[in-house]
This record gives sequence, C-alpha cells and structure tokens, in this order.
Amino acid sequence: MVAATRLPLLGPLLRRGITEITYVGRRSGRTFRTPVGYRRDGDEVSIIVLMPDRKTWWRNFLAAGGPIAVHLDGVDRPGHAVARRDERGRVTVTVRLDPED
Repeated sequence: MVAATRLPLLGPLLRRGITEITYVGRRSGRTFRTPVGYRRDGDEVSIIVLMPDRKTWWRNFLAAGGPIAVHLDGVDRPGHAVARRDERGRVTVTVRLDPED
C-alpha cells in the first residue's frame, strides 16, 4: 500500500491522510518505516494511533520524544515527535517538523 502512494497517477488519491514515517528504535538502533494515518496543520503533524495496545512503535516517542521523519509532498521531512496517552487510553503522536531550508 505504501509503495502505491508513490505512484505518479494513483499516489495523490491514495496518500490523502496516509503517509510513511521513518524512525530509529530506541533499544534496537534499527531504522523502521511505518505507514500511518495523519493530519497536518502547518509545521505540526498529528498521528492518531489506532489500537495502541497492539502496536509498539509509538513508545519510542514517550516522555521527551525523539527524532522522526515524515514523508510529505514527496520528501522526508525531519522533526521531533512526542507520544501522549490520554485518560481514555487513546494515543496521539505529535510531530513538530523542522523548518524547511
């Protein structure tokens, strides 16, 4: 599915609200690429983690958070992500994108 979002004709339709993040695992040191649903508002990207208890990737961004890249407009945009769980157990990862050159 993620590869299809990069196709010239089909990509723009498929990638509305779907993108790919790249991050390095805090414990493993390995680089991961993960598809996510997102909403963007300027230099801030919000990722709602569906079924967070079945996923672990977002835990890399607890407390002070960590570096991340979000694939937007055909390029990977670096930023800083912080994950928060609310009182109902919902998890949101907020990414503050680095300024563009």
